[in-house]
Amino acid sequence: MLLDTSGLLSLLDAREPFHQKAAGEYARAASRVTHGYVVAELVALAGARRLPSGVVLPFVMDLIANPDIETIWPDQTLTAHAITLLLGRQGRGYSLCDAVSFVLMHARKVQESLSTDRHFEDEGFRRLLV
Repeated sequence: MLLDTSGLLSLLDAREPFHQKAAGEYARAASRVTHGYVVAELVALAGARRLPSGVVLPFVMDLIANPDIETIWPDQTLTAHAITLLLGRQGRGYSLCDAVSFVLMHARKVQESLSTDRHFEDEGFRRLLV
């Protein structure tokens, strides 16, 4: 499964409406992948939600150090593929972070996303937090 920003926030913050469901889906996943733009977006979103950095940053450090999670750090090629996807889908409201997720999911044949974002369904994937 791809770990998206909203899914990770749901894992991090017990006050999130999908916290329990996210924990269950995360536990049952056979594989987990995320990327650096999700990590950056999570830190920004958690800050906007006023979650304490003393909670957020250790969560992020554990995430990127976890051997059960593959964290991809987008390079120029991956980012260029994501921008090409965005150019072909103008008007859909996808972010660059979304596009990198979609490119990775297509390349790795990942069908599920730990996410609340409907854009995953728009792109033909299954979002698990509905």
